[in-house]
Amino acid sequence: MNLKSIRLELARAKGHPAGDPGHAFVLRAPLDENGFLDKEAFMNARDLCSAVKISPDTGDETGRLIHTRKGWALSYAPGDEDDEPIFNLARHPLRPNEYVTITEHDGEERTFRVVSVEDAKVRP
Repeated sequence: MNLKSIRLELARAKGHPAGDPGHAFVLRAPLDENGFLDKEAFMNARDLCSAVKISPDTGDETGRLIHTRKGWALSYAPGDEDDEPIFNLARHPLRPNEYVTITEHDGEERTFRVVSVEDAKVRP
């Protein structure tokens, strides 16, 4: 399995003309050779997949990458009230300088830039 650590940072947006590296996500997930989420590998290793939300406003949150009937999302607690959907992630590669849109807890859609993809460290 090709488990990666993927860092997403807030892209240029209203109020953040240069983006914001302090508003970020770090995902640990399997990617295929083209940088797309590998759903089959994910299903076999869900417990190794994670998400950390870094936010200066609300503090850091640790959660999981999940796949639902609606697609990919980030979840920080049981149930779906806190889920943060990732728009059309199955169609977007997670490679440096690519972009993804996440609907955060406040209901706002924000665009994040992939700033790094590295081999993930996995404890035995």
